[in-house]
Amino acid sequence: MVRRPVAVVTALVLLAEAVGVGIVNTVLATVAENQNMSLAGLEPGAMSTGAWVMGGVSAALLVSVALVALTAGVRDRSPGRAGRFALIATAVVHGLLGALAVGLIGWFAFASMMVTLALLVGTLIGYDPARHEPGAAVAAGAGGAPDAGGTPAPVVIRPTTP
Repeated sequence: MVRRPVAVVTALVLLAEAVGVGIVNTVLATVAENQNMSLAGLEPGAMSTGAWVMGGVSAALLVSVALVALTAGVRDRSPGRAGRFALIATAVVHGLLGALAVGLIGWFAFASMMVTLALLVGTLIGYDPARHEPGAAVAAGAGGAPDAGGTPAPVVIRPTTP
């Protein structure tokens, strides 16, 4: 099936993005510190420290989501609730960043964000717990599903008003 390679590629793309975010924030922190930049009266040290912290936190979050996707791909199991929440939140952030990137940076940045978004959504859809878990099957004879004899359960029509 295609869901395992999609999850592994998603993890690799997120790891590469984490490295890129770390490098960009390192450059920003170094430039802000070396040029004594400040914004609205903030100290240059605070600007530099903020860039370092933002880069570290962003890279750590991307690495953790990449590990969720990689674990899902290696085990071929759906991630838990926290993992699905992390994947969904990362997909939403990539959608918003893609919308901003098209105006601020250009179409290439938009396309790369949309590719990452597509991989995240593909991972989420591929590991939908309602479709792939063994306990999610409909019980025999319930809801019109065939019972042991192969015939569908009878449909009972009841009036909605007395």
